Amino acid sequence: MIHRYFPHTSGDIAAMLAKCGMACLDDLYADVPDSLKLKGDYNVPSSMSEEEVRAYFRDLADSNLPLTCFAGSGFYDHYAPAVINHIISRSEFLTAYTPYQPEISQGTLQYIFEYQTMMTELTGLDVSNASMYDGSTAVAEAMLMAVAHARKRNRVLVSSTLNPIYIDVINTYARYHGVKVDLIPEADGVTDLGAMESMLADGDVAGVILPSPNCYGILEDFTGVADKVHAAKALLIITSPASVLGVIKTPGEWGADVAAGDAQSLGMPLNFGGPYLGYMCCTSALIRKLPGRIVGATTDASGQRTFVLTLQAREQHIRREKATSNICSNQGLMTLYAAVYLSLMGAEGLREVNEISACRTRQLVKKLEETGLFEQKYPGKPYLNEVTMRYKGKAALDILLSTVCADYGILPGVQIDDDTVVFCATERRTVEEVDALAVALTAAHDDVKDIES
Repeated sequence: MIHRYFPHTSGDIAAMLAKCGMACLDDLYADVPDSLKLKGDYNVPSSMSEEEVRAYFRDLADSNLPLTCFAGSGFYDHYAPAVINHIISRSEFLTAYTPYQPEISQGTLQYIFEYQTMMTELTGLDVSNASMYDGSTAVAEAMLMAVAHARKRNRVLVSSTLNPIYIDVINTYARYHGVKVDLIPEADGVTDLGAMESMLADGDVAGVILPSPNCYGILEDFTGVADKVHAAKALLIITSPASVLGVIKTPGEWGADVAAGDAQSLGMPLNFGGPYLGYMCCTSALIRKLPGRIVGATTDASGQRTFVLTLQAREQHIRREKATSNICSNQGLMTLYAAVYLSLMGAEGLREVNEISACRTRQLVKKLEETGLFEQKYPGKPYLNEVTMRYKGKAALDILLSTVCADYGILPGVQIDDDTVVFCATERRTVEEVDALAVALTAAHDDVKDIES
């Protein structure tokens, strides 16, 4: 058996204690009052061998119910090339966390540089960072960036069609930074741009945050929006799942100043909620307001290409109160994951992923409408791989959906209202799985209706 980890031997411990000038491990706690020391044994289970531990966790994993995923709402079940896990497990990447010493961190610095380059191409903006936890914190940091840029203005307009998780995090950030958040109302499933224009006219707006696709899966049209936002001396922030930027109009093309969101859709497994990766890109004029690290390419004393940290506006490097952000993790492994995924898929691969997803979602809509239980909530609105459907059946919707999960092994979308579900079909879903979803919903509806009656 290959042992990846070895404990310290008695000799190792004795050598370390001697180096510290101590005779035994108890000497390490000599300054701790005796009254605070534990007198009995730890309340921990009996020890297990390595094989017993593996078997224990295998049994736990086997108790999970694998589900065919038709849920989205910000987190998507996309295909990932098998080689990704091999590449990100290489020691020069996996163990090289910090890029502070460029002479020994070229692997880390290079993949951050490549990631930043690909994200600027994907968003159509000039600069990318590499230090956001996830999409919600990235968008919230973009809000703070707009307020910092505006200086004396602290009001931010946020579309009501933004992912509700993002809105919650934005409100939390705003509460403790003295930012006033006003929600732009929606009209027929999209941002009410007329209302936005009126709110801009009230003044004191630092930034406007808009989504596309939005929380209903609708691709919003932001034609002329940038001109109106900039006329009010505010910044335009657009958020999208990273993957769809391979086929839809980019934030840069809409005239946005900042693009922020989640990069999880770049092949990262759902994995019970993470870890994920937030992205943020901006125009070159805002580079000094951009939180996180920025890696640049240069040449060393021998004339060879090399990589270095160029801007580090974080609290590790400057006074805390001057930092653009206090997020400390570089999310380095996830940055590497996204860089490998993008380099393997390329522009053609991203297009193919989205084309298949769009095709499957349209098949899904057709099958659901044929059941007679669902209809599109916003017919005629453009969508990509996510769509909002209204339930017309007689059974309780929440019980219906949970029955499909438990009895048919399908996660059938995300319920957002008493009669509304957001469904998503990525390129991983097959025609047969779409058919199975329609059959399961129909059968579960009959079962639940009979029980309720």
